[in-house]
Amino acid sequence: MDREFWLQKWRNNQTGFHEKDANPNLTAHFPSLNLQANQRVFIPLCGKTLDISWLISRGYDVIGAELSDIAIKQLFEQLDVSPQTTQIGHITRYESHGVTIFGGDIFHLTGDIIGPIHAIYDRAALVALPPAMRITYTQQLIAMTGYAPQLLVTFDYDQAVMNGPPFSVPKDEVLEHYQDHYHLTCLDTHPINLKGKVPAQEQVWLLTPSQKIGG
Repeated sequence: MDREFWLQKWRNNQTGFHEKDANPNLTAHFPSLNLQANQRVFIPLCGKTLDISWLISRGYDVIGAELSDIAIKQLFEQLDVSPQTTQIGHITRYESHGVTIFGGDIFHLTGDIIGPIHAIYDRAALVALPPAMRITYTQQLIAMTGYAPQLLVTFDYDQAVMNGPPFSVPKDEVLEHYQDHYHLTCLDTHPINLKGKVPAQEQVWLLTPSQKIGG
């Protein structure tokens, strides 16, 4: 699985992963991050999620990363705003009304490019990546956000029954990626029928940093 896999999904309008409302895990558990209004929330691999509208309506600034320019265009059409664009190397920054989306490969982003981040909301990024990429991704996310706290959503299911994405990322793997840098609390776990194909446990994690860069 590579860049072309996801770009093709958007070209073909194969976006069944796009939800028609704000995710209930976000609305139920986002207050656990204890953010103040106008603080900056990073959403990796954001697509055109309506979670962005929900966060904006509550006074947060949203910073997103998205590979597909089709998804970004549809996102701003959905928000009914026209973004200003700036080219930063291989990355295009789209910005308007409390929303900044960095278009391009998330692995080209750095802390200097995205600026300070007060929290991460990862509902669809970690679970979208195959195992080897998850290792690189989590290291990248930690480094460029300065150990920002996270609200993370994962799935635990028998990967032999269904190929990802979304992939199964069980508790042991979440700990493997993050326990050296965060205190992890499972806020919720509940059964779902994932994509109508396989029984799964959907889990919501709160990651509270145990250190800062340089600390």
